[in-house]
Amino acid sequence: MKTLNFYVTKSFLATFMMSIGVLTFGMLGARLIKVFEYMSKGVPFDVAMTFMLYVTPIALSYTIPWAALASIMLVFGRMSADNEITAMRACGISVLQIISPIIIFTFVLTLVCLFLNVELGPRYLGEADDLIKEVGVKQPMALLEPGRPIEFENNHIYIQERIGENELRDIQVFRMDEEAKQVEQDITAAKGKIEVDNQGQVLNVILYNATVVVYDKDSQNPRRTFSKQMTFVIDYGENFNKVKIGKRIKYLSFKEIFARIIMDKKLGIDTTRLEVELNQRLALALSPIAFLILGMPLAIRTSRRETSIGLFLSVLLAGLYTSAITICESLYSKPGLYPQFMLWAPNILYQIFGSVFLFRIARR
Repeated sequence: MKTLNFYVTKSFLATFMMSIGVLTFGMLGARLIKVFEYMSKGVPFDVAMTFMLYVTPIALSYTIPWAALASIMLVFGRMSADNEITAMRACGISVLQIISPIIIFTFVLTLVCLFLNVELGPRYLGEADDLIKEVGVKQPMALLEPGRPIEFENNHIYIQERIGENELRDIQVFRMDEEAKQVEQDITAAKGKIEVDNQGQVLNVILYNATVVVYDKDSQNPRRTFSKQMTFVIDYGENFNKVKIGKRIKYLSFKEIFARIIMDKKLGIDTTRLEVELNQRLALALSPIAFLILGMPLAIRTSRRETSIGLFLSVLLAGLYTSAITICESLYSKPGLYPQFMLWAPNILYQIFGSVFLFRIARR
């Protein structure tokens, strides 16, 4: 029996390590490209790598359950296709005995995901945000990306192209009203440049031959004016150095969210958003158990040793699970639907269907 358990565990661990490496690299790929862009703009290598380390825990909280599911589908699908499971059961070994090492390992993975979701991931995600702000203060030009809106004092600047370090092409500025709901001015310019004042921590955006469209609330026809040169000042130092009086919800630890829920309830404030965040983290942390219960009997029933089939099924199951969680999370603005409890539906359904399939297989 020890030899059998060692064989199953060895196969699962080898596949799991390969899966988690590929999935984590894929999930961090977009951020890695962004890091390389920052480095090309002067951001130090150690700062860029520190940013990658900070976002890795939150990425692992998603890739660990997915890697466990893919490993279960691949390993047990191959064992079933090669009639290894049939041979084991013919020797009097039950299905639960066959998967017992994987159950223990999945429980350990669940504890790891729980720690990543409720404590480590949110904390270091906040550290990554702070690190970006530090880069913004020390290297403000690194954060001015073409196609990405720059917001300051209810104004939005869009830069289509940067030539060299300071020259700009095709700039558009939207000046919003005080409530940031309506555009008051639409300013476009074919050319411009940026001047950095490191001592004052400001960026001077200079536009040449700008066309200004003014939208008057009392008139349906906008007014158009022309300016040979105009300047906007972006006070990046003030924006990045503002004192934080509260963290964003996704940066809060489990204890902090729980404490805020208690405080808000005493003040009569709706806590649905906080409860949704709390339950989402717990549901995602417990997903390896749901994936094991459903994935293992499904892999045995499909009995396919082709890697493509196992990967397809794992992507399908993980995609359906993630989509359901995302949909439930988006309903936080509708407390009457109780989205904080709906978040548990994917886990419950996966476990119910998986238990039924597993019971049928065990009775054969």
